Amino acid sequence: VQLQASGGGLVQAGGSLRLSCAASGKIFAINNMGWYRQAPGKQRELVAIITGGGGTNYADSVRGRFTISLDNTKNTVYLQMNSLQPEDTAVYYCNAKLNWGRVDDWGQGTLVTVSS
Repeated sequence: VQLQASGGGLVQAGGSLRLSCAASGKIFAINNMGWYRQAPGKQRELVAIITGGGGTNYADSVRGRFTISLDNTKNTVYLQMNSLQPEDTAVYYCNAKLNWGRVDDWGQGTLVTVSS
């Protein structure tokens, strides 16, 4: 299974970006897909996660600003990020747990930079 992430970039504070992560390969079931981020000098942290059935969970720092969604027909997870702040600057990674736990893969990361 391969994960291809896209959508990062440079945005001013208060702006928006939409990240996408498409999974390809032998996919029979989506357990969950999620977004994590890692800022310079910090550990990777969970941003948002969505189950194959549509249940979601968010980090407190992004709840109300970010929205995760899943297109099961395209095996693609999205992260709509609104009201971005400089502290959201990080490399964002998508993760997919598929095929009843047999697959646990990471995308290549996409850089999000928010200027003040």
